[in-house]
Amino acid sequence: MFDVYALALPRGHGFGERLPYEAWQSEDGKACAIVTRHAEDGSIGLIVMRRRTDGVWAVTLDNVPQPDVAAATALAERELAVGRPPLPVPPGVQRRTALYDLQGRTPSRIFQLLTAPSHQNVGWLLNQLYLSLPRPDPNWAADCQTENFHTRLWEAQLLASFREQGLLVTQPVESPDFRIENRKGGAAWVEAVTANPQQRFEPVNARPSFQPEEPTELFFGAAALRFAKTLGSKLQRDYADMPHVKGMPFAIALADFHAPASMMWSREALLGYLYGMSAEVIEIDGERVATAGEASELLGTSGFPAGLFRNDAHAELSAVIFTNACTLGKFNRLAVSAGAPDHGLRYVRYGKFFDRRPGALDGIKFSLDVTSGEYRGQWPQGYEPWCAELEVFHNPFARSPVPEALLPEATHWVELDGEQICRSHYATNILWSGTLIQNQADDIPTYDGVPAYLESVARRRRTEQAEPETLDPEGA
Repeated sequence: MFDVYALALPRGHGFGERLPYEAWQSEDGKACAIVTRHAEDGSIGLIVMRRRTDGVWAVTLDNVPQPDVAAATALAERELAVGRPPLPVPPGVQRRTALYDLQGRTPSRIFQLLTAPSHQNVGWLLNQLYLSLPRPDPNWAADCQTENFHTRLWEAQLLASFREQGLLVTQPVESPDFRIENRKGGAAWVEAVTANPQQRFEPVNARPSFQPEEPTELFFGAAALRFAKTLGSKLQRDYADMPHVKGMPFAIALADFHAPASMMWSREALLGYLYGMSAEVIEIDGERVATAGEASELLGTSGFPAGLFRNDAHAELSAVIFTNACTLGKFNRLAVSAGAPDHGLRYVRYGKFFDRRPGALDGIKFSLDVTSGEYRGQWPQGYEPWCAELEVFHNPFARSPVPEALLPEATHWVELDGEQICRSHYATNILWSGTLIQNQADDIPTYDGVPAYLESVARRRRTEQAEPETLDPEGA
């Protein structure tokens, strides 16, 4: 819970040399105190955050020096006393609309799902991140409640991913969406966008789309064209030429919702569009080997060029930030693996780990309870981090490149000696995954047993009509 509340601080988890030493929240949950201790000289400070009347955290004491921990604790106890009223919203500051206040609007089914026991953790986390945004759009809550749920979900996840890395995140202007900066002075602007379907579909329990069988279709087909049009529409707005952006790195952050469960397989299409490259496994003399391919155009009659980053035509775009895990399942897994209530359910993640062994041509299958030591032990935090699937695809021709050190916990795709390579922060990388929500009495299926398990649940639901949701609504 402390890690979530800390995301409301301007630099999130970036405490610099003044590291968190102890922390408490008040009994009524309206205040939080953090004792900090300097890593070198041991000096003590105290941070206090209090809720405003609209629920937003406000810092009332900012690392105020204290003679020792006992004095900091005593001051914290006074600051956390129950009965103190919430702080008023400052003059000239937009009051944050409550995320639960529909104001007569009809909510989407996916927003309604957040009230179900299986997804209450998602609703709580999403609300905390909404309240942590520096200056969200005035229509943020209304959009989230209705047809633009995924757009707002992506912005919330981006905020968490940036501040988890200790970045100063601000929203000083209407666009681009975020300005990020580290303590060494590196900075960039980021515009968030989602790849949406040509025709809207109901995401809750939608029949998933499937990965194209042919490698050329996977890398250069319909998904790549959807990415091309989505990124192209943003490039036409000339963000990089805005006075406050000019001369600085500019990135577009992309999440994919163009088809049900498409994010389980569409990452390759982004590689195909950005770099004009593909890969497939073929058999030569009885041995399976990986081969690379190239293309100058995407498939179809449009003749849309492939390889956005293969020349300097769009040097204004420094990078594309991407994740294949902007889902309700991501929010659920992060919360439950970190100790949030499971509401009597079990959350299982299945998929394939990236296999780092030389010559490996496929991922390593897994199916794990997200509360298990084996799953939690995949990351040094002891739970699934926001940045676990975050990737940065760099433009080698960028006029203002994004320094890798600006996003230190992401996976970076860069060009080295004419070859695209990726560098990962975490030892564990997951190629793709799905999330199951089970009754505790159910057996955890193996990776290969997931299809049969889902079929058995479907049969049971048809007869009992009393099962929890068993698959993340977006399927990824």
